[in-house]
Amino acid sequence: MGESVHTVTTLPTARPPGCPFDPPAELTDARRHGPISRYTHPGGAAGWLITGYELVRSVLADPRFSSRKELINVGDFEIPPAPPGEFLLMDDPQHGRYRKPLVGKFTVRRMRLLAERIEQITAECLDAMEAAGPSADLVTAFAKPIPAIVICELLGVPYEDRGSFQEQIDSFVNGETSDEELIAAYTATQRYLAELVAAKRANPTDDVLSDLMDSDLTDEELRGVSLILLAAGLDTTANMLALGTFALLQNPAQLADLRADPTLTGRAVEELLRYLSVAKSFMRTALEDVEVGGQTIKAGTTVILSYNTANRDPERFADPHVLDFRRQYGGHLAFGHGVHQCLGQQLARVELSVAITALVKRFPTLRLAVPAEEVGLRPETADIYGVKSLPVTWDV
Repeated sequence: MGESVHTVTTLPTARPPGCPFDPPAELTDARRHGPISRYTHPGGAAGWLITGYELVRSVLADPRFSSRKELINVGDFEIPPAPPGEFLLMDDPQHGRYRKPLVGKFTVRRMRLLAERIEQITAECLDAMEAAGPSADLVTAFAKPIPAIVICELLGVPYEDRGSFQEQIDSFVNGETSDEELIAAYTATQRYLAELVAAKRANPTDDVLSDLMDSDLTDEELRGVSLILLAAGLDTTANMLALGTFALLQNPAQLADLRADPTLTGRAVEELLRYLSVAKSFMRTALEDVEVGGQTIKAGTTVILSYNTANRDPERFADPHVLDFRRQYGGHLAFGHGVHQCLGQQLARVELSVAITALVKRFPTLRLAVPAEEVGLRPETADIYGVKSLPVTWDV
């Protein structure tokens, strides 16, 4: 207890030059000093930064830490509660009330049954990409449309509306949208979801949103639940597909291994999830005084949980900065842990497995069309890390 504790002064920080897949250098340095560091939030409130795997996992499973939005303490201003239905920023029992009706919709079995439809969607995207080739922006041709079509079909969003949804959701999470644009996108999305919920209420169809009409959720709550599912289903998987392909192209030995042995696909997906950790961090607030890693976190203090350094923790993973599809390990934190563990993780796994397998098989000579250092990356202020575009080419 008498030892000095490392202090981190600013977040976010830039990724190391030439290392677009590695966590920001200051975060990695903080973890080297220990799994927990002092941190002052931009608003001036004292907090903690947790960078070690075991401590991040323990906080995620600890009911003494809250996800409630209104309890986040970053400085001298109040944060309103999460809107109805937006259950990621709630605790039980409210969180469980929204999550429980959804659990049966995203089971391993149900997601595997979707694989054939995902294969069809992927093939259609690759057909169009090949026909327009031999070059493409992999983000717009492949990474965004596949999860967009899948999640929109699951929720019952008409196909012709998915393009505008992609743009609106991207506005929420890209880290570069002005406040005015953000408000406009959020307002337009809420208006559309209100119309969609009303349509499903009047004429239910075969989709998740229609199934929820039998629950006790109000229309306002259904809008919030739909927004969470759309945002999570679109942006995280899209960025994993694009950034994951970038990582594959920068690791030709692993890519060759995957092409030679398709049975590695499952391992490759798990390793890419660990290695990239596109959902970089989350916040939790202590409900009472809690000891974590030998430090007392006072009630009301908000901690930042760094997923990307936890998934690169050398105490958990040997050679953590190496992408290794034959790695022997169990349990990364890319989908979180505990009661808030990602509801759609099985859907994401199926999408990633199907899409990556099809891409590397269809285009055996796929490569970057620009130098790696010219690939545009999302800023660290973005909720989800990834690439803005990924220019690729191939031989015909």
